[in-house]
Amino acid sequence: MILIDKALQARENEGRPIGVALVGAGFMGRGLINQIVNSVPGMRVAVVVNRTLEKAEKALVDAGVTDVRVVHDAAGVDAAVAAGAVAITTDHRAAVGAASVDALVEATGAVEYGCHVVVDAIAAGKDIVLMNAEVDGTVGPILSKRAKAAGVILTGCDGDQPGVEMNLVRFVRGLGLTPLVCGNIKGLQDEYRTPTTQAGFAAKWGQDPYMVTSFADGTKVSFEQAIVANATGMTVEKRGMRGADHAGHVDELTSTFDVDELKRLGGVVDYVVGAKPGPGVYVLATHDDPKQRHYLNLYKLGEGPLYSFYTPYHLCHFEVPNTVARAVIFRDAALEPLGAPTVEVIAVAKTDLPAGTVIDGLGGYHTYGVAERADTTASEALLPIGVAEGARTVRDIAKDEVLTYADVELPEGRLVDRLRTEQAAELPVLQRV
Repeated sequence: MILIDKALQARENEGRPIGVALVGAGFMGRGLINQIVNSVPGMRVAVVVNRTLEKAEKALVDAGVTDVRVVHDAAGVDAAVAAGAVAITTDHRAAVGAASVDALVEATGAVEYGCHVVVDAIAAGKDIVLMNAEVDGTVGPILSKRAKAAGVILTGCDGDQPGVEMNLVRFVRGLGLTPLVCGNIKGLQDEYRTPTTQAGFAAKWGQDPYMVTSFADGTKVSFEQAIVANATGMTVEKRGMRGADHAGHVDELTSTFDVDELKRLGGVVDYVVGAKPGPGVYVLATHDDPKQRHYLNLYKLGEGPLYSFYTPYHLCHFEVPNTVARAVIFRDAALEPLGAPTVEVIAVAKTDLPAGTVIDGLGGYHTYGVAERADTTASEALLPIGVAEGARTVRDIAKDEVLTYADVELPEGRLVDRLRTEQAAELPVLQRV
């Protein structure tokens, strides 16, 4: 941020604002529109893509935009921007093809559609910010490889927990410490929550019931921690992570881990429920130099061997413009996979699923996601929850049973499945001991 604010102000002074295309005008998308329009110099919303144009227009009008124009192609986007307006469209290809767009923010949370958006944006040479951990956790490694080959930045976002964790990892590494635990602080974890149980909360905050259910049932935190693992090379201690209830401060977690085991594993991702300072993130790290450990003790971080670092908040859409600027101006990704995945998110039955059940979407009634080692997922042919939507069960599945590819028939012709095949071939998962 110390660099970003001045760099954006320079773009504003030069009359060269970064043109942003936003795909998805849901809860987070609306917040991001308002943030860019009213609080970010050197950046403008060029176009909003949404299935329902009325929602896109309302988000812009609520943010104070007075000239909104419906367009159908890239030329229409560019013409609207040249006239000082903001374009809206139902076709993401109009956004990725527009010369007035420098970067695209994918904020739908949809896996199959998100794959099409990212693939098309890469082909068009546009930098992409993913507010879509579900796409990242399902096919992020192969999309990242494609992006690098095209000279495009594909990155997770600041503000959401994974980006905040990765910023903290980079800070801690810069101090000379070795991160061994990357953690996420949750207020609730109940695998059996549904859109029905979460309807009241969703209505109160103007959010989608399926989305907030994915927060409550563990699917979202599993995706979040999976993409942190894939960006750091870390793994999970066990299926589902440790996920302890902890009412105290995260500083107290330093005494709960076996440091030698953490080192053997190469570090782990995890989460806690109910800890302070919530809702934030934490990194537990070691230092090999006894002289520096003496200083860390003096500076009130304790005697080690694990030291606690944390960020006591995550501000979601408020910080996403920082990611856009990092990508476009500095060619820096906030969060990206190192290569082959180390952690995947697999589908577990939320209830008994009779043969012939067509599995509903993430945060729905049928499945919840848990984090699992990628080598185990591959060797046991476990079904990633990112490809489970629309699949039809071919046998009865019991509640809490992990689904495999053999348990379902996948819909035909999906891009996500082709990308999964490409990812397995080009980025084979390494077996861990």
